[in-house]
Amino acid sequence: MKTKQFFIVLSILMMFAGVGVVGYLGLSEAVLPAWNPASVLSNDDVDHMVGKAISIVDAKGSVISQACRVSVGDEIINHKGDYYRVIKVDKNRAVAKSLGKDKDFLAWNEYLTDERLAMAAANRQGGTVGVYHTHTDEAYVPSDGKESIPFKGGIYDVGRSLVNRLEQKSATRVLYDETPHDPHDNAAYQRSRRTAMKLMQQNPVALIDVHRDGIPDPGYYRATVSENKVSQLRLVVGRQNPNMEANKDFARRMMAYANKVHPTIVKEIFMAKGNYNQDLMPTAILIEAGTHTNTKGEAERGVALFADAVPVVLGIEGPQRQVPGGGITQPGADGGGGWRAVGWILGLTLLLGGGFLFLSTGSLKGVTDRLSGLGKEFTNYLGPIHKIRQRAKKPGGDTKVTKKAYDNMADRAVIDQRDEVTED
Repeated sequence: MKTKQFFIVLSILMMFAGVGVVGYLGLSEAVLPAWNPASVLSNDDVDHMVGKAISIVDAKGSVISQACRVSVGDEIINHKGDYYRVIKVDKNRAVAKSLGKDKDFLAWNEYLTDERLAMAAANRQGGTVGVYHTHTDEAYVPSDGKESIPFKGGIYDVGRSLVNRLEQKSATRVLYDETPHDPHDNAAYQRSRRTAMKLMQQNPVALIDVHRDGIPDPGYYRATVSENKVSQLRLVVGRQNPNMEANKDFARRMMAYANKVHPTIVKEIFMAKGNYNQDLMPTAILIEAGTHTNTKGEAERGVALFADAVPVVLGIEGPQRQVPGGGITQPGADGGGGWRAVGWILGLTLLLGGGFLFLSTGSLKGVTDRLSGLGKEFTNYLGPIHKIRQRAKKPGGDTKVTKKAYDNMADRAVIDQRDEVTED
């Protein structure tokens, strides 16, 4: 008896362990902090540090992009919809493989016709947008005199330009948090995470983290857009977070609509190694307003034009049809992770259930006998219904018995049979 009790307790402990494993597999990405404490001691380059530029080239050697930090696996979608993935990085040069055209981005371009844009602009929805800066020291050399001013960088002026335009031209309520997060190191995103979570307490529809780049070439971002001399913007999506697909779809919509209103104001979408606190919500985005060698005025005018797109995109719903090459996803619409979790739960339940049967019976024969017993009990419950059906099919039977009466008879038989089994 003691041995059997031991096996039962052991089986129960196994089941609790299984529940823990299932919880970890199914929920860890959703509830665990995205920040890794080891990142503080990481040897990775810090984002947006000035003076370094890695040229990203295609198979023909043509430069398609530049960035301060590039890793294998990073991806780029430019304003034309060309899609690339970095396959090699060697010092100041990276090679990217063409993935063709990004069909989802092109689908948004097709969807956002002039008629739909007019309807969207006429029906802008009110809402709250959170704006903050992870790197609050970032500055613009031609205007601020240096590339970094701790705690009060010129990036604040760029952020205010974005906020003012949002408030002036739409019903958008803006929460602008100017909390500094210096120094400019690998832990800055952990410090700004507290700010982002504070903003989320007021239920914003989007979070925008405003930065400037650190590549030396001002010409990479400098352009004339809608008759304004501006710094173009780059949208950055962290590819190390469970919301990546939703964040990327949001960035696609932002670039598609912003470039419809102000052509080429968004230069590209860059999917970089990192999280950037975008796991907090599917409509979180990081924008780079020019680089440190652009003037602050160019960056301010650039984000002001970009602001025209924000409230409209947040009020647009995608088409309910499937497009060639894949559907147009809405933020958070990817349910693949949920089904994988269900699969794990079902699989582990069967595995642990089998283990419990084996340990509680002591042998495979015992498992077979236990399952056979369950089968017989189930058959006993179904037996009365089978008898009723056979009786109803007999020639000369009472053909006036209604379906309701038949069901009542079957229910009564099942209850009687259950009572008999219970008494036994």
